[in-house]
Amino acid sequence: MSKTRRGLSEHGLNVEKRQVNFYGRGAVIPMYTTADFRTGLKIELEGKPFVIVEFLHVKPGKGGAFVRTKLKNMITGQVLEKTFRAGEKVASPNIQDKEMQYLYQDKGHYCFMDTATFDQVFLTAEQLGSNRLFLKENTTIKALIYNDEVVDIELPNFVELAIIQTEPGTKGNTVTGVTKPATLESGGVIQVPLFVNIGDTVRIDTRTREYLERA
Repeated sequence: MSKTRRGLSEHGLNVEKRQVNFYGRGAVIPMYTTADFRTGLKIELEGKPFVIVEFLHVKPGKGGAFVRTKLKNMITGQVLEKTFRAGEKVASPNIQDKEMQYLYQDKGHYCFMDTATFDQVFLTAEQLGSNRLFLKENTTIKALIYNDEVVDIELPNFVELAIIQTEPGTKGNTVTGVTKPATLESGGVIQVPLFVNIGDTVRIDTRTREYLERA
């Protein structure tokens, strides 16, 4: 027998929680609807964890509304396209997090160390996605764990990285709103003000991938 109730998820979303009785113990599973969809939301489909990469709400002239999505499998890193009916419900995967430290990268595999046990795990570039472009050695991150396996990471909200490639800046040029591309030591590319030069260290908001200031 199952029961349902409404509540707020850890992200502040209105979600339905289904009470499931399993071997005498109850487990509360958050249930999202398509109204809750946003980039980065983690959902479970057919027993596998996915993260929403892109989504688009569509209201056709005829027929019911629907949502087109691109989903990344958090275990394999593969991206698939899936369409949901408006209002359709999906479960939230049971994902836990643990503090780990990024050590190094070797042939497309990224090594992380558990700061409590010193155990090391490797994730692929496909699993990490664009997060890998903002990783610096010795950075502390949150490892996301599903079924006792590390499947992805969460970066710190802010990181400081050096610029290794960009067009020469003009001293004193502080024109507001004008930017240029710059390559970071970690491999990512962001837009920076004209006065930023190679060798400068900049502070970046990893949630938006945007330059904040020179460090």
